[in-house]
Amino acid sequence: MTIEYTLTQSVFITNIIVVFVLLATVVWSVARPDRRIWPPPGRRSWQYSLTWSGWCAAIALNACLLFLDWNSWIFASALRFLLGIPLALLGGLLAFWGIVTIGWTNSTGVRDGFSPSGPYRFTRNPQYVGDTVLFLGLSIIANSQLLWITHALLTLWFIIASLSEEVWLKEQYGAEYERYRREAPRFL
Repeated sequence: MTIEYTLTQSVFITNIIVVFVLLATVVWSVARPDRRIWPPPGRRSWQYSLTWSGWCAAIALNACLLFLDWNSWIFASALRFLLGIPLALLGGLLAFWGIVTIGWTNSTGVRDGFSPSGPYRFTRNPQYVGDTVLFLGLSIIANSQLLWITHALLTLWFIIASLSEEVWLKEQYGAEYERYRREAPRFL
């Protein structure tokens, strides 16, 4: 067992633990909307701190895995860059467009107005769709089985989080959100 192998496995296991904590928070939020963790009740809440520290850790750990487990799986061909790079760019741009459209405060789960414009005309969750496409592109580029696993689990978080957010958005914006929900698909 080499030091590199041990470090890679340690990063992966730590990442899995962090991601499962994140998943537990959104599953809890769907099951118990009266005591939800996501979306958080405010920027200074423990729910906000837990969710965003978890996401920051997951992103940092995924970045480490991208380098530590680079090109260790089955897509060794350089052709993976022709598919992965456009997907990563497209996904990143869609997620960024979503953030710019509704603002950073709304993007972090804190209420700051309702705006069904920009990419939100086509999907109720452009940031989640964009991040999923970004993760897909990065997974193809890195050719890391470990990154595929963590990205798949984070994508599951997006799916479950959208369910929790829908209840919250209905509470916050009422009929305006209900009209919007009928017009725009959840994802695509």
